[in-house]
Amino acid sequence: MKERSIAFVIYEGFQPLDLVGPHEVFHRAGQLAGDYRPLVVAPRSGPVPAASGLPVHAGYGVNEVDPEGVDTLIVAGGTGVDQARLDEGLTGWIREVGANARRVTSVCSGVFLLAAAGLLDGRRVTTHWAREAQLIREHAGVEVDCEPIFIRDGHVWTSAGVTAGMDLALALVEDDLGRGVARAVAREMVMFLRRPGGQSQFSVALWSKEPATDPIRAAVSAIHADPGARHGIGDLAQSAQLSPRHLQRRFTAELGTPPASYVERVRVEAAQRALAEGDDPVEAIARYCGFGTAETLRRSFHRHLGIPPSDYRARFRSTTSHAELQQEQEHS
Repeated sequence: MKERSIAFVIYEGFQPLDLVGPHEVFHRAGQLAGDYRPLVVAPRSGPVPAASGLPVHAGYGVNEVDPEGVDTLIVAGGTGVDQARLDEGLTGWIREVGANARRVTSVCSGVFLLAAAGLLDGRRVTTHWAREAQLIREHAGVEVDCEPIFIRDGHVWTSAGVTAGMDLALALVEDDLGRGVARAVAREMVMFLRRPGGQSQFSVALWSKEPATDPIRAAVSAIHADPGARHGIGDLAQSAQLSPRHLQRRFTAELGTPPASYVERVRVEAAQRALAEGDDPVEAIARYCGFGTAETLRRSFHRHLGIPPSDYRARFRSTTSHAELQQEQEHS
């Protein structure tokens, strides 16, 4: 692979993990198989204070990097983005890069700098869920979807916050160098190979409360250990060593949702992963994720996601081509 410049854009008040996580992914991928040249770019070269106060050295100012020489642009998010997007020198440079770069990407609220540079009109994008309303309000020409952790729309890739930037970077590496290299980087960094872009920002672990007592923790653990198993009220009561009525009352009080609703949401997430990462037919996924029939799975998807499983798979499949997967299987 010829040398590819990866320009990471930071500014005063950026989120440091939006830079460091993706930067490490590309650095390690370059050591293994690629020829990446990471550049840390800011409005001016020198120390740049992150939102936490951590000073990070930007090796280049925007006037020192030729916009036509950037292969991939990665714009960090952070609380300082609202001020940074008023910097016409910065947004102008991003606009020039966007006109030439093979890929234009953002992490978290970095999407606001892409929008300020005029690179997102008519695009479907994501950002951190807490910024969704602002992005919709300020950029009516952009289709905002804060369900996925990252989205690819043509050469524009956007991601949710902080650790989602590492998932995005792994997907970019996979796009360049294949699944094998991405797997090796993930293994070295002790990460999941890649959470699919369609994995929700609002996973069960985030939207539900934590169980407060051991019996409810036992029930919750049983659900997550095998989403497709039998998880009726009697089964969960047995795991918790409570009566069904007592389990129903305490589960709802501690987690803020009834057991049946919780089980359905966990099963939907399991089906999302299966659809995005594999080729099993919907009917098979419905069976082993606990829905029983494809029609039950479709109804749950419509209820929670607003789209059928087939559309979900088409939208959020792995970036790996079927040919690459076949070659990998033949050599495994």
